[in-house]
Amino acid sequence: MKILKKITILLFISALIFNSCSSNDDNPELVIEEEVITTVTVTLTPEAGGTDIVLESVDLDGDGPDAPVVSVSGNLDANTTYNGSIVLLNETESPAENITEEIEELDEEHQFFYSTTSGIATFEYNDTDANGNPIGLDFLLTTSTSAASGTITIILRHLPNKDGENVSDGDITNAGGETDVSVTFSVSVQ
Repeated sequence: MKILKKITILLFISALIFNSCSSNDDNPELVIEEEVITTVTVTLTPEAGGTDIVLESVDLDGDGPDAPVVSVSGNLDANTTYNGSIVLLNETESPAENITEEIEELDEEHQFFYSTTSGIATFEYNDTDANGNPIGLDFLLTTSTSAASGTITIILRHLPNKDGENVSDGDITNAGGETDVSVTFSVSVQ
């Protein structure tokens, strides 16, 4: 009887060891690679009509030694609301890969954050993911009522905590996640 108990215990321990060492290839861990973004193009269209303002940052060597080429096509009008849209490209590939489509497909895993200096503008999200949280590919920018110069910084976060305090209002403080891209544009409001 004692031998039977010992054999049963040994079989049980062997089964535990075998199961704990087995490969779980049926449920591989999903690895999402970080996007390569070389070009950020922001188009600002005045709601009341007028000329689009295009902000663009091109950094073809990524983290390489060359600084990005940043351009702004003109001045923003004071006391004006602009419809904003963002297009992201990976131009290290030929033809260029449109990363915007990936952001749209994985919208729950991404959020843009906007900030300015000198109080030159405010932002409002104009798109949401499947859970009703902001994305920021489409937004409204409203300029200050008086002339000023400053900067607009746009940051894309991958896997932010969209439920974090004030994150849905555009506050990056509690967002966490990883920064996919961060660009700053010098602008003037006339």
